Amino acid sequence: MAAETSIQLTQSDELAERIRARIQDERLTDGAFFMTEADLAEEYDVSRTVAREAVSRLVAIGLLEARKRLGLIVRRPDPLRLLQLGLPSLFDSDQDIAELSMLRYVVEMGAVDLAIRNGSDEQCQQLCELAQEMETAIRSQRPEKISELDIAFHSLLLQMTSSTLIAGMQRVLVNFFDTAYQDYQSDAATGERMIWEHQELAAAIRDRDSNRARTMMQMQSRFWLDQKPTDSK
Repeated sequence: MAAETSIQLTQSDELAERIRARIQDERLTDGAFFMTEADLAEEYDVSRTVAREAVSRLVAIGLLEARKRLGLIVRRPDPLRLLQLGLPSLFDSDQDIAELSMLRYVVEMGAVDLAIRNGSDEQCQQLCELAQEMETAIRSQRPEKISELDIAFHSLLLQMTSSTLIAGMQRVLVNFFDTAYQDYQSDAATGERMIWEHQELAAAIRDRDSNRARTMMQMQSRFWLDQKPTDSK
């Protein structure tokens, strides 16, 4: 029984990949009809169980939608949704969180030049205003407001790249780290460092100074790259 299950899963994985490649090769667009599950089993000469498993895999990643009495519809997957759904399962692994920290670092460092190139003067001013609001929140010792402003600051920075995917990925990652590191603003020295780094980064982007902005981003990133989760299981 175990051997049969293993073979079935392997066939399902292979079929799912063949379907994915076919959708890509035929350039089927969002909303296009693919075929029914029965037609799929017949055309690829597999059992209905294998076809159903393959379809389930593609439905799970948002590439297909199964509709009753109609069949399989091609959909455009949302990578941000998949990332958001998968992140909670990584809370238990320090190694995975370290990898996510490096991903956030790469995303933010790569975004600096794009933000400087594509961001409007109005967005630069907004960034500076958020940095000033963060100073007020830190000095008033309002942790929830600090977290809200930090997310808003980094989300705006990524919006300035003019990339919907980058901006969306950053929102997912920033929210994840805000949950994973609940005490990141807990002491006065950390608060003063956050004030200075956010204000300097905002000013560098406003002045369209790539070198200074990258330096400030490196300094800011160093803090959470070295952190460990506060509640490892």
